[in-house]
Amino acid sequence: MTFADHIIHFNSHLHFDGTLPDGIRMMNPFREGPGIMEIMTQFYKKFYNDQQPRQLILGINPGRLGSGATGVPFTDTKRMAEKCGIIIPGLKTHEPSSVFVYDVIAAYGGVVPFYRQFYISSVCPLGFTALQADGKEINYNYYDSKALTKATYDFIVASLWEQLKWNISREVCYCMGTGKNSAFLQALNEKEHFFKKIVPLEHPRFVMQYRAKTVSDYVDKYLTAFAANA
Repeated sequence: MTFADHIIHFNSHLHFDGTLPDGIRMMNPFREGPGIMEIMTQFYKKFYNDQQPRQLILGINPGRLGSGATGVPFTDTKRMAEKCGIIIPGLKTHEPSSVFVYDVIAAYGGVVPFYRQFYISSVCPLGFTALQADGKEINYNYYDSKALTKATYDFIVASLWEQLKWNISREVCYCMGTGKNSAFLQALNEKEHFFKKIVPLEHPRFVMQYRAKTVSDYVDKYLTAFAANA
């Protein structure tokens, strides 16, 4: 099987059968979004149709406007079309986190060399939403409540072990998020011994929301970390 085959099979068979806390909904973009399976398949067949080893980059969990719309982490419809050459008819999403990630990708040399070296996934491969008082549905993270973390813990562990059966390096994992995501993954790694080392990096959303004037500094930080662990 190629790396693409592994990813597509994994995404196609994601299933959570636990019980979520009240008010929290599981988001499975591969089952909910129209055409997402086809888009996701096209992307991975284009960039991962080989047996090359890759280093793992882990985000938090899928969001509605990134992989919730395209099936590919940190890739909105605009970046999918302009950078990856895959058009998604009838849908337009703009995700600031995707803007930052594709700045990193461009600085690395472009989509082909970047995706040949790295595979981006999430600590929890399925997403969550919560309803606000006004009825608006917002993204929710696996660590936003102890009850949700507990409910998804076994699913997270099993999903990570499943992905590590592929040709993924266990020397280093890059963690997007230097706060709660990193703390959880570091503690989990001490118990499960997934990787020899975890390198925390600022989450793209944090950079775009709070450090927009110094984006280039954070792009450089990502590249420095990649080079140090090549």
